[in-house]
Amino acid sequence: MAGRSSRTAHSVAVLMGGPSAEREVSLSSGRECAAALRVAGYQVTEIELGQARGDEIVRRLAEADPDVVFNALHGRWGEDGCVQGLLDWLDIPYTHSGVLASALAMDKSRAKDAFRGAGLPVVESVIADADEVRRRHVIPPPYVVKPNDEGSSVGVYIVHDGANQPPQLSADMPARVMVETYAPGRELTTTVMGDRALGVTEILTDGWYDYAAKYSVGGSRHVIPADIPPGIAEACMDLACRAHRALGCSGLTRTDFRWDDSRGLDGLIILEVNTQPGMTPTSLAPEQAAHSGIDFPALMRWMVEDALCRS
Repeated sequence: MAGRSSRTAHSVAVLMGGPSAEREVSLSSGRECAAALRVAGYQVTEIELGQARGDEIVRRLAEADPDVVFNALHGRWGEDGCVQGLLDWLDIPYTHSGVLASALAMDKSRAKDAFRGAGLPVVESVIADADEVRRRHVIPPPYVVKPNDEGSSVGVYIVHDGANQPPQLSADMPARVMVETYAPGRELTTTVMGDRALGVTEILTDGWYDYAAKYSVGGSRHVIPADIPPGIAEACMDLACRAHRALGCSGLTRTDFRWDDSRGLDGLIILEVNTQPGMTPTSLAPEQAAHSGIDFPALMRWMVEDALCRS
């Protein structure tokens, strides 16, 4: 691509949209990022994808000829290592994590294996046939059922303690799902920027932190810094950095926790690592960066230059 040998990025292509269940989130993120990248001084091309096909992306990237791709795709294909592999093949630097880390983080079961191997706290879980989960309790309640490879709390079911019936999963749930022990407690999250944890936010909602709570204005309230003991905040930041490294992540990630404050440090567990955190007006990672003194255009600049340096 033109200009890449200078090691300075002038043009950025923002990939957004795509075929996943998180398409609308991706479009919102992509537009926010494109606007901030222009403020930061880059020439920006917005590439909105539909049912993503490799040949379409290759053609449109060839037309744009960017120095760096800002990957604002979410969910399957854009976040699971597929588009990352294509960009590696095209030899175009891109933001966020590479093929292996993206694939691992998107596969919740394998990500947990990596966390356990690194000595990080997670809850027990099993992969089960969705039809079996509809017929019976595959583990004792309370538990959570979710797709093994979706994000943004898409398709999450909570089965409460004492539930008489198993969950009636929707027909569009995948054939195999993750069933994990329910982790009670407070919702905490930490953004990692390179090798630095930015802080801890507590997420307050009236119920489950679901898709609507994440992406609707007023759906949740963010407390930053979280009103938690210093030792718990330090543990969150340490665990987030270790989880980032355990998966081999790059760039910006966000690690979500549950903390049962009645159990102290033993009540802190990792839920998941998001290799491509949302960049919408209600998103947590830009908010934590801003609290650390990094405004949105500066964060975009760091992500683009970090991608170029890693190439």
